Amino acid sequence: MCGICGEYNFGDLAPVDRRSVERMARTLVHRGPDDEGYYVEGPVGLGFRRLSIIDLQGGHQPMSDREGSVWVVFNGEIYNFPELRHDLESFGHTFLTRSDTEVIVHGYKQWGEDVLNRLNGMFGLAIWDAPRRRLLLARDRFGIKLIYYTIDHGRVCFASEMRGVTARLEGAPAVDPIALNLFLRYRFTPSPHTILERVHKLAPGTMVSFENGGSRVSRWYNYRPLPFSPAKSDAAVTDELCELYKRAMKRHLLSDVPVGLLLSGGVDSGLLLKLMNLNGTAWPTYTVGYGSGFADHELDDAADTAARFSSVHAEVELDRATFEKALPKIVSCLEEPIASSSIVPMYFVCERARQDVKVVLTGQGPDELFGGYRRHLGVRYGAAWAHLPYWLRAPIISAAARLPRNETIKRGVYALAVADRLKRYQHVLSVLQGADVDALFQPGTIGSDAGDAILDDWGELIELMDGTDELGGFQYLELRSTLPDEVLMYTDKLSMAHSLEVRVPYLDKEIVEYVERLPARFKVRHGAQKWIHRQVCQSFLPPAILRRKKRGFAVNVVDSWFTAAVGGAMEDTLADSQSLMYRYLRPSAVCRLLDQHRSRQRDNHKILFSLVVFEEWLRQHLPPRAQDASPLPAAVMSSRPQPMDKARPSWVLES
Repeated sequence: MCGICGEYNFGDLAPVDRRSVERMARTLVHRGPDDEGYYVEGPVGLGFRRLSIIDLQGGHQPMSDREGSVWVVFNGEIYNFPELRHDLESFGHTFLTRSDTEVIVHGYKQWGEDVLNRLNGMFGLAIWDAPRRRLLLARDRFGIKLIYYTIDHGRVCFASEMRGVTARLEGAPAVDPIALNLFLRYRFTPSPHTILERVHKLAPGTMVSFENGGSRVSRWYNYRPLPFSPAKSDAAVTDELCELYKRAMKRHLLSDVPVGLLLSGGVDSGLLLKLMNLNGTAWPTYTVGYGSGFADHELDDAADTAARFSSVHAEVELDRATFEKALPKIVSCLEEPIASSSIVPMYFVCERARQDVKVVLTGQGPDELFGGYRRHLGVRYGAAWAHLPYWLRAPIISAAARLPRNETIKRGVYALAVADRLKRYQHVLSVLQGADVDALFQPGTIGSDAGDAILDDWGELIELMDGTDELGGFQYLELRSTLPDEVLMYTDKLSMAHSLEVRVPYLDKEIVEYVERLPARFKVRHGAQKWIHRQVCQSFLPPAILRRKKRGFAVNVVDSWFTAAVGGAMEDTLADSQSLMYRYLRPSAVCRLLDQHRSRQRDNHKILFSLVVFEEWLRQHLPPRAQDASPLPAAVMSSRPQPMDKARPSWVLES
């Protein structure tokens, strides 16, 4: 795991200043405290910060072949590199190191850009093809790692984090109103957008190439899941999935430094620990909790799992004061606003783990793969609702609309009857309907249906999922959009803030491609979620663990802390005449959301949380001069609510 960056003047081929690349790399020191390296030759410059995991002595980057014709900087891990190395040696390639990076170098020489399809792992990488003067940037198939980039007047600058790119921009980049609309609708900013204009992030499974004075973005991962024929039995799928889990675990434990596990009290991470024990003993495990005074306390559950499987266990116990003090730092680490309570426990459990290890595994993935969220129940059985005649659905929709709060039900009865497949999925994932989000914006700030930009981003996926059923298609999108751009994004940023590599065994290529071929009955059966996954778990885990409810590091506790902390301060933040969000949003529309929430007419806590996170992000990331510049039009100022005379926690508006 590392940090990469670079620059290529593909337009005029002007020479790159090494100092510019070094300046970008300095912003990534936390990602790679062990080593640094540079390759600057003519119009291209590559920079690298290393966190040494495999081949500690020989894995220095940038790395090239003997002739210097292919250069690579690479962030991530390639879990099948021993097999690929054997294949390449059979073609006559000679290796000088034990590093997985060298497999990419020789793989590109042998197979060209198709080497990407042969890699089983997580990566954000850059390949410089010197003879062709071609630069290739690529992100792994499920988006575990990130690549940010900007293009300006024939020059591309790229990095593993947004701060590396903005270090090379002339002038402070502005907030992208369309990306803001997407954030408010989905609680994260989907690829290829970022919250900043002029800065992009590669979508999972895509690449961008630069040569002959131009650039081209394309999708390199075009997996099309087709149902197994003949259909598989329950027993066959259980056995085959079990073997896939074992093989994936063995691959994900490849390391020349100690490996640990982020352990919750549930089945997903519990199964990982049991599988780890097939390859060793006394693994370090780490969990985070909030004390026995909370209903969602899971420290005891995690400790019980650790004791059953003989791990060396460590705990982190958070309190509300620590939460409030740390939130500004966490928002800064994320670089882009993400309105998820999970960011707080993730930050602290990674901080603790790094005291002992450089690598941890995490149990992320099964909820998206096997249908573990409430929305999956709606999608699984929504077809029955959609096929009801409208005269029967209409009074139910009307009755649901009159319910106080219950926003999930209201969105569901509307979304699941939408005829267009992508739009149906879009509505299921939306926090608010598009028209409600659009109404928050100042006149002229965005065009109509700005939130539909995500449909364009998903458009090339629709043909690839035409062999899936309704639930399978929805999960196909989740694995390529919501999971990487929300959960995996904050996991990467918050772990690497502590120089910690996080691996995701359940997102092994073989596992995902197998599960995506399974019909919905293996995932949600008779209302039981993650059905086939739990069948495998029964072979490894005792009933006491299998019966535990899903908690996910007890983020409900963080939700309650947030609500309590901003119960008064939220009103101040949203009503403050100095709130920076009102450069983009209408104060009257925002306060209407707050009034609806206070009166219990609607449950708007998700969108209100998003607004406060956005305000905190603005105050941290906008430079002071940008915060003070260009006053808003008088009409906007006059429409603002007046600030309330209440004290508020410093983290809400801390700059």
